[in-house]
Amino acid sequence: MSITLRQLEIFIAVAETAQVTKASKKLFVTQSAVSMALAELENQLGGSLFDRHGRSLLLNARGRFLLPLSKDIICQVGNIETIMSERNDKLDGRIEVVASTTLGNYILPYLIGAFKRVHPNVHVNMLVYNTRHAEQLVFDKEMDIGFVEGPLSGREEILWRPWFEDELLVLCGPTDPLAHNEVFDINRDLKGKKWIMRESGSGTAATIRERFGKYMDEVHVVMEMGHPEAVKRAVESGAGITCLSALCICREAENGWLKGLKIEGLDMKRQLKIIQRKDTVISEALNEFLTFCDVMSLCDDSRVCLSSPWKLQSLLARHSALKKTN
Repeated sequence: MSITLRQLEIFIAVAETAQVTKASKKLFVTQSAVSMALAELENQLGGSLFDRHGRSLLLNARGRFLLPLSKDIICQVGNIETIMSERNDKLDGRIEVVASTTLGNYILPYLIGAFKRVHPNVHVNMLVYNTRHAEQLVFDKEMDIGFVEGPLSGREEILWRPWFEDELLVLCGPTDPLAHNEVFDINRDLKGKKWIMRESGSGTAATIRERFGKYMDEVHVVMEMGHPEAVKRAVESGAGITCLSALCICREAENGWLKGLKIEGLDMKRQLKIIQRKDTVISEALNEFLTFCDVMSLCDDSRVCLSSPWKLQSLLARHSALKKTN
């Protein structure tokens, strides 16, 4: 069971408004997102939480029991900034961060934002490039630290350590015949498909070529693009299929714009890395930021832990609880 804060907030909104439509407007999300989250929550808890009367949803006994508990959980998470801010007025400095495209666009902004709320006097500057360029900036001492997803060059001056694992999925549009499948069978589904790929130098592209191996001969690439958002839009338009990180499709999958398929027959998991030069001086601010980023080690399914701010809040709450017990 993996109940999220987002599900609880949606449950509370529906309980307070008695309608999916009103709850969606209150939370600025789609009605389908509200219905899906509510259905998932009821499924995880093994039963309904509302009695349906026409268009209204009224709490049943189970729902009335859950409501105050949910509000208490949301309240406790809302206090996380206070819980985690013992050094709030003491820590300052500047951190120069570079991240490869997937991490820089879909993961680090959430973490940096949460870190800044706890340590407002620390200035964090982040640049986003592909893995090759990110490693070069760290090597040239222009950046203190790097977060990358692709293979490294093997320079002796660069140290790296594992962060967490990601997985690449095949993505297709909702009208593609593949959207009816639960997995992408590399032996059955590859032939005859048009592919949209990330650019050369991208960690994602390098991982695909490495893992696909002999199957690359059957990959018909019709275009290459330098950003995952552009790739996703092309797939949505029906121009072809692609292979991207599971971390970058949270909203599209939720709204039904894209379908993500695990690849049957290939291991598409990859190790995300934190890199630095051997001679980098780790400042107090940088050390605290790295410790903060290690919250990912608490995630049971790290492919989706930071795919939305809701999941990040839940993860940070667990991080805070552990800090208090240590």
